[in-house]
Amino acid sequence: MDNTPIKRRSLKVILVGLFTLNDTPQKIAFGLGLGVFSGILPGTGPIAAVFLAALCRANRAASLIGSLATNTWLSFVTFVIAVKLGAWLWGYKWVDVYNQWSVLVKEFHWINIIKSSFLQLILPLFTGYIIVALALGITVYLIALIAFKLFRQGSCNKENGHPGIGKSG
Repeated sequence: MDNTPIKRRSLKVILVGLFTLNDTPQKIAFGLGLGVFSGILPGTGPIAAVFLAALCRANRAASLIGSLATNTWLSFVTFVIAVKLGAWLWGYKWVDVYNQWSVLVKEFHWINIIKSSFLQLILPLFTGYIIVALALGITVYLIALIAFKLFRQGSCNKENGHPGIGKSG
């Protein structure tokens, strides 16, 4: 069974919901950016996103959507980028860090964590993930802020009888 129409409808509902939230474009975009940030970081997710949004006074619904959109699957996509970036920053060879993580995951035993140089594993990966998550969170914030402001500007123009975005007039 092909559920493509259901996915499109769900995506449309989410996007319409985001664009019609009763909050400022800055708070909605900030919430979305915080959600993407926490969704990328391993070990964090929707609860952390909502907590961060409440702490920073950003839109909690947008942070939840951003986190759910990126949680887990994007962490796997950004893993190699995080390893390369973190290893470079800490002065390690990224292949060595990657191979040590691969062995640790495949043959996980607590004793392997003690045997391996734990800081040589965790510091590069954590540093890389923080930087990648910040970069993507800021990028999403900026794109969303522009989109929400343009949408709101177009909505105000339509209400006042002026042509909206993309219409001639």
